[in-house]
Amino acid sequence: MSRKKKEERLYRLQTQTNGLYTFRVAVEETDLFISAEKNLAHEARELVLEHRGYIQSRIAVDPEFAAGWSPISLAGPVPGIIRDMVSGSKKAGVGPMAAVAGAIAERVGNGLLARTKQVIVENGGDIFIKTDVPAMVGVLAGTSVLSGRIGLKIDSTKRPAAICTSSGTVGHSKSMGNADAVCVLSDSCALADAAATSVGNRVKKKSDIQMALDAGQTINGVSGILIIMGDKVGIWGKIDIVALDGPRGA
Repeated sequence: MSRKKKEERLYRLQTQTNGLYTFRVAVEETDLFISAEKNLAHEARELVLEHRGYIQSRIAVDPEFAAGWSPISLAGPVPGIIRDMVSGSKKAGVGPMAAVAGAIAERVGNGLLARTKQVIVENGGDIFIKTDVPAMVGVLAGTSVLSGRIGLKIDSTKRPAAICTSSGTVGHSKSMGNADAVCVLSDSCALADAAATSVGNRVKKKSDIQMALDAGQTINGVSGILIIMGDKVGIWGKIDIVALDGPRGA
């Protein structure tokens, strides 16, 4: 098993919540790990197919939607997930595909809430959460000494919350920066995903952390930011950090 695959497996271990049924749903590039009050794999798969279909149809008529690195504008009515991606990416100053993983997690999560009161949908480090008690999300940050030693306490008891992560050293997220982890909190998963990319792109070296935090907090809808690069940490906003013992299962 490669180091990258092992780190992704450990990340998913740390996002599970006690008392919820956990299952995986994979459709082409979309690979979701879901926790809910019952097995909703079939319903989740149908939601994935629906929303991936909207995205694929959009790309077929507008290739720039997938290829562009800059915000775009919409003309006429569009499916909700397309509107989410365009809105979130425009606020963050990046292309709409920077919001795709978060947007899918959010649409699937909201769809499942019709059948379960609690749900966690993780899509490659982008997480939609609605639980009856605060959830703990472990942060893996590549080779940083802080990897697996920091947890974020997410309170989604009153309304769903989103925590999305971009990294220049771990996983599949596309980043022009070198941060080990950039985590963004928001009520919108699509926005959090796009904002994590935008903030992460700014972190080339440790001295860029404060500048990136300053830029990130100007994005409307972002409520908290955590940046990890090596042994350095930057924090802004509503971030509830808890120390962990280290990566479980290592």
